Amino acid sequence: MRTLRNITLRITVVLLWIATAWVPATAQDRPLTEEQQRKYDYYYLEALRLKAQRQYDAAFDLLQHCLEINPKAPSALYELAQYYLFLKDDDKALQELEKTVTYEPDNYWYAQALASLYQKENETEKATALLEDMAARFTDKPDPLYNLLDLYNRAEDYDKMLGILDQLEQRMGKNEALTMEKFRIYLQKKDNKRAFHEIESLVKEYPMDTRYRVILGDAYLQNGKEKEAYNIYTEVLKQEPDNPMALYSLADYYKKTGQEERYQQQLDTLLLNRKVASDTKLLVMRQLIIDNEQADGDSTRIIRLFDRILQEEPDNAQLPMLYIQYLLAKGMEEQAQPVLHQVLDIDPTNTAARMTLLGEAIKKEDYKEVTRLCEGGVVANPDKPEFYFYLAIAYNQDERNDDVISTCRKALQQARKGTKKEVISDFFTIMGDAYYAKKMSEKAYESYDSALVYYPENIPALNNYAYYLSLERRDLDRAEEMSYKTIKAEPKNATYLDTYAWILFEKGRYDEARIYIDDALLSNEEKSAGVVEHAGDIYFMTGDTEKAVELWKKAREMGIRTEEIEKKINEKKYVPYKDNEDGEKAMQHDGK
Repeated sequence: MRTLRNITLRITVVLLWIATAWVPATAQDRPLTEEQQRKYDYYYLEALRLKAQRQYDAAFDLLQHCLEINPKAPSALYELAQYYLFLKDDDKALQELEKTVTYEPDNYWYAQALASLYQKENETEKATALLEDMAARFTDKPDPLYNLLDLYNRAEDYDKMLGILDQLEQRMGKNEALTMEKFRIYLQKKDNKRAFHEIESLVKEYPMDTRYRVILGDAYLQNGKEKEAYNIYTEVLKQEPDNPMALYSLADYYKKTGQEERYQQQLDTLLLNRKVASDTKLLVMRQLIIDNEQADGDSTRIIRLFDRILQEEPDNAQLPMLYIQYLLAKGMEEQAQPVLHQVLDIDPTNTAARMTLLGEAIKKEDYKEVTRLCEGGVVANPDKPEFYFYLAIAYNQDERNDDVISTCRKALQQARKGTKKEVISDFFTIMGDAYYAKKMSEKAYESYDSALVYYPENIPALNNYAYYLSLERRDLDRAEEMSYKTIKAEPKNATYLDTYAWILFEKGRYDEARIYIDDALLSNEEKSAGVVEHAGDIYFMTGDTEKAVELWKKAREMGIRTEEIEKKINEKKYVPYKDNEDGEKAMQHDGK
């Protein structure tokens, strides 16, 4: 059985590199004098102290000195073995451990370390012999028996395995893991009579535990004794009508005997039973989904079952999540929405459900829904920066600039030690945009500066900061430097190319500006009206008035409605915005 094998493997793996307590040396051929023993103890304890301080070379030398005093001291030999293991010199470690066990055979931990190393080195015969000796010598320790069980299993020595299991049963009493392992072995030996006798004896040992009776029924069912299995399931269900194991096993019986209609009915009985735990239903539904997929079955049956279960148990928070995963896997995003809302109604702290709904709302650009979900998210999960981030963006779409700033501040207050610097930088960037929209440019620039302190490569911050500086015609050298970083990072981004072109324009470098604005116009990205108007301004300054007017008209068609653009078109000349004193006009001109 899996359980027993896992226990066996866990016990077999032993950490050999451990800090050991002092074990006094014992004389082998001749007793040490009192002076020799005193010296040995001093050097040995000093070696352990140095080892604890990681002064390994000095500790190793002292251990060697210990062996000069007493060549057969198991404590020093054992410590040396650990050093050799650490140095990956398994051969020398093995030699030292073999000496250790020879000189002190009654020390369990020395023997266990050697047995583990034998197994690691695939010295199966030596490991088996040592473990058999340990099983006889250390009768209070079950580990050697489990290790032997694993070795005998690899060798397929079933008789010896049964002998070990009998010993474990005598020490620990009859239990499910041991019984099922004996059952498995007897089946391997094709001794079905004894195999079933093992589980039958478990039922007799625990007559009030219906679980063992169902296990016996399952064993019968898996081995062609359908009638006996059916009788057990029905008897258990007479006694406990809501027994989930028996309900599911009876469904399995109907399936194996080809009674499809009864199989479906029995599953309904199990899944629609309020007294059956959600965990059980979850396992059953997972298995049904797997079976349905393997058989290329219709998903309608699965969906109908989920709907009926949720109708019967509207407060169940576990099954809806599995249902959602199934619907999303089938590409049924719309059908998943009401289930996700149901989950959030039951458990507002369910981040997975909220994030899934949020993803759909963002995809649809439904910022009212984004706002609703994120407002609930920052209350239910105040430590999740994602909700603050998207809430700030949603507020920005509604031009709720004060709320944007307030949300970013709360997010920064909630930021923990482990919060990524890029995330903190993003919140300062969003806050900077909101301050600029409120015509508070100094506060905006302070926010951008903070953003760039946390993450100097924050491209949106670099772009917006540079662009707004260019609108105010200030710090143009710095603006150019920041903007250049953005087009190096994203050379085909129309917005970033436009910013860089405009900075060059403000610096009077019109021919250079035209190169970059042309790249912006040729970009596959959707161009804003602001980019097109800038292109017109730049073309005019490079002497192509006809093309400039064409571009200004196109910008007007795209939504630019200002006195300046009308003058440009009518007078066929460049008209600057008046010192960009009107923040709203500047933002419209920006188009970002």
